[in-house]
Amino acid sequence: MGHGHEHGHGKMELPDYKQWKIDGTPLQDVQERLARRGLKDPWLRNEAWRYMGGFTKPVTLTEVLTKGFKWGFVAFVVALGIEYTLFPPKKNGGHH
Repeated sequence: MGHGHEHGHGKMELPDYKQWKIDGTPLQDVQERLARRGLKDPWLRNEAWRYMGGFTKPVTLTEVLTKGFKWGFVAFVVALGIEYTLFPPKKNGGHH
């Protein structure tokens, strides 16, 4: 038994920082500009994940406007079906 410091949580696995490369990203331009001034940013690699994997695809206006449309339409159809099932429209020939 420990002294209660574990709390049932395992050690969190962090990705290896060496997997992130700044070559071919806008950060490479930043690194080159800093090098011309004799400077270096050791933390640039920590931002490289933003330019790799699923984060590299730019978001379009169409994606923003249609995000959730599919599930919203399904919810609308279900709600409409429930409404017409529980409260069917009256079928009388008059206007009132």
